[in-house]
Amino acid sequence: MRQPEITTETTLNAPGTPRNLYTASLGFALLCILPLLLAWDSTRALISLTLNDDTYSHIPLIPVVTVFLIYMERRAIFSRVSYGWRIGSLLILPGAVGVLLARTNVVHLSSADRLSVLMFAVILIWMGGFALFFGTRAFRAALFPLVFLLFAVPIPEILLVRLIGFLQRRSADAAGAMFNMVGVPVLRQDLIFMLPGVSIRVAEECSGIRSTLALFITTVLAAHFFLRSKWSMLLLCLLVFPISIIKNGMRIATLTCLAVYVDPGFLHGNLHRYGGIPFFFLDLLVLGLFLALLRRVERGGTPGASNTAPQVAR
Repeated sequence: MRQPEITTETTLNAPGTPRNLYTASLGFALLCILPLLLAWDSTRALISLTLNDDTYSHIPLIPVVTVFLIYMERRAIFSRVSYGWRIGSLLILPGAVGVLLARTNVVHLSSADRLSVLMFAVILIWMGGFALFFGTRAFRAALFPLVFLLFAVPIPEILLVRLIGFLQRRSADAAGAMFNMVGVPVLRQDLIFMLPGVSIRVAEECSGIRSTLALFITTVLAAHFFLRSKWSMLLLCLLVFPISIIKNGMRIATLTCLAVYVDPGFLHGNLHRYGGIPFFFLDLLVLGLFLALLRRVERGGTPGASNTAPQVAR
């Protein structure tokens, strides 16, 4: 007699569960679109910002990456779905208040900060909507992709100015140290370097803010996929800042030395405009080496440990 097949899949029609996953997905999709439509003027300004300012050009990619991460872990996330009213309402309600503030500008925010409030509020609604339509269990399983959405929030103006200033000054310090290392005669006044025949100023555009953000986001993803210890993840992410500063100082020093000893045109040519790309890949290489080192430490530091260590499914 043929034995009945045994399945471990949980039916989506269990008590307390939406009738099917497609119904839940449709409700969630509508809830995601609604706040963007209610604050359409701010949404349109945000779209314009991402198209015209390279500092925010990564924002449209963040929801795409989140959807990809959820799709990759879909079996664990959607093995059982249900309504999560409590967590959903705790996130949706403050999100709705934030959308209202961004739309009416009651507290007189600057245009940049209003966009930050809008996007943060929209993400709260998205996270709450996910919990509402798919349940607490699915929300916890998808917590990393959902929190990753916060990278789509434009950095508030006051924080962005301070971050750029920090990177600008530390990059100038790194460049000054490299001039001294190679024996280039230089006189420094704050952010201005005076060399034989050339004077440069480390401007805000030289802070490396765009490459640092891109590098940090990439590192967070790499840490999530390849590391297990929270401390290892945190350490790898923190390493982004000194590595980025050293790289930026190296780039400034290299271009300046080429301008002094080869051709002043290097300060305005293609290497100045597009030279950040190879230096960015250099950063990735250095972080990749640290990632490999941290993975080895997690395995106990033995070369053969990778063959016997248990695999952790994500």
